[in-house]
Amino acid sequence: MSAQAAGLSDLFSSSSSKSSKFLPVDEAFDVLTDSKATSKGTRLAITFDITPGHYVYKNQLKVRFPKGISATPFTYSQKPVTIDDPTFGKVPVFKQRTVVATTTLATKNGKGAKNAPILIDWQGCATAGLCYPPEKATTKINIPATR
Repeated sequence: MSAQAAGLSDLFSSSSSKSSKFLPVDEAFDVLTDSKATSKGTRLAITFDITPGHYVYKNQLKVRFPKGISATPFTYSQKPVTIDDPTFGKVPVFKQRTVVATTTLATKNGKGAKNAPILIDWQGCATAGLCYPPEKATTKINIPATR
């Protein structure tokens, strides 16, 4: 094990007598998806439940999908705040307890798609000084025909 890997495991270790300074990423952030068919495609809602003392970068949230599918720009349930981040400079982040990012996915040819694989990229940090590596979440959605 490298010194860097050993250092990272110490950050999250539960075997030490004192509690870890940082939560594991899946405890700091809970990411859920929900989809619903609409007349314009499928509305995809990505919900971030953010533990206090943590934040999610607005500009690191991206959705990837197969060719032939398009997505509208995200809308958000909360307004981001701007912070002076040591890595990215002045950037918008979400510090609220719950934030929902919504987009609508549709096929470019108007035909439906079943079980389309959707990959969600995002990144978050702890205000105490740790940025988690970029994370990925996957889901599959059905997109109704719009023609």
